[in-house]
Amino acid sequence: MYKLCFYVPETHLEAVKTAVFTAGAGRIGDYDSCCWQTLGQGQFRPLDGSQPFIGQQGKVETVAEYKVEMVCEDNLIEKVVCELIKAHPYEEPAYDVWRLESVAI
Repeated sequence: MYKLCFYVPETHLEAVKTAVFTAGAGRIGDYDSCCWQTLGQGQFRPLDGSQPFIGQQGKVETVAEYKVEMVCEDNLIEKVVCELIKAHPYEEPAYDVWRLESVAI
């Protein structure tokens, strides 16, 4: 199992979540579309050669973004990340993938 975390502007929050849920992420037992999301502020500066969705080359930009976290099964993680990238408006979306360990209870 993996944990997927990504950052997305509010304008594309639901579209990106829908894409990764459709690809199979966010399933926990008999539930789907499971995630945690928090609103925060992202910062970046587009460099020469970039084609930013938001902001201008050479200028630091801050934008309201959601951090979205969810689990994903091993066999689906590559497909889910591909769908995340396709649905995301940014040229270089920021995301993390963490391997989770099982704990015997």
